[in-house]
Amino acid sequence: MKIALSKQGAFLDYITVLKPVETSLLAFIGICSAIIAAGGYLSAKVFALTLIAIFLGSAGSNGLTNYLDREVDARMMRTSNRALSSGRIYPPQKILPLIIGLIVVALALAWVLHPLCFLFGLIGVIASAIWRKTISCTFLGIVAGCSPVLIGWFAVSPTLDARILLLCCLVAIWTPIHVWSVMIANREDYLGAGLHYFPLSWQVKGVVKILFGLSILLYLVSILIYFAGDFHLPYLIVVNIIGALMIYANARLLFSTTSAAAWQVYKLSAFPYLGIIFLTMCLDIWLT
Repeated sequence: MKIALSKQGAFLDYITVLKPVETSLLAFIGICSAIIAAGGYLSAKVFALTLIAIFLGSAGSNGLTNYLDREVDARMMRTSNRALSSGRIYPPQKILPLIIGLIVVALALAWVLHPLCFLFGLIGVIASAIWRKTISCTFLGIVAGCSPVLIGWFAVSPTLDARILLLCCLVAIWTPIHVWSVMIANREDYLGAGLHYFPLSWQVKGVVKILFGLSILLYLVSILIYFAGDFHLPYLIVVNIIGALMIYANARLLFSTTSAAAWQVYKLSAFPYLGIIFLTMCLDIWLT
């Protein structure tokens, strides 16, 4: 029984390295992008290939970031208990065959879908791997975050239009809100680990002003998507509600500058915001 439990724990450790929650969100918005590009209906083959390619690629890329960040994670209270940073997977190189295998299979499937899917998948992997824990990290996170959306889109419609550009803008604006809010919430933890790049190098009062401005810009982009995508009243109602919640949460952070307020912005900006926006677009197409 102890051996079985030990094996189960080891298996779960390997899964957690792949960041299943974050991976699921990226796969979700990627397949939603494909559904939007297809006008609501995908063939079963394209749906399955796209979903598997994005899910495996996102899992591999997230695993790669966990592997590369393991030493910094070990110095932070919030992340010190992760499987790699705590040493539960030792040596850490044991995870590399799984990570590399996932990425290779994902890129192969992306190539089957369309060469542009392969290209954007490769760019996303590279963006996930370079200049970790530096001032460039957020920009590269934007590139990596847009990769699933682009793969999903080009798997179905290999042409650029205003809709896919606005979807990428939505992710690009959302990313710093999501990333910087968790850094503000755990500011002392980051600084104690020796990290001093932006936004940690700024006073919190200055950073929260930027976040508040970004929340307004995020709302405006979501409204532009309504017009560009020819969506209907259900989408408009949802984006106004969730956009108001995002602006309100960032306004609270602007006036309080507390870790608790920053953590609320971080939690709201994860699935509740991005996931609901993409889900609403799909439901709007299907139901109207």
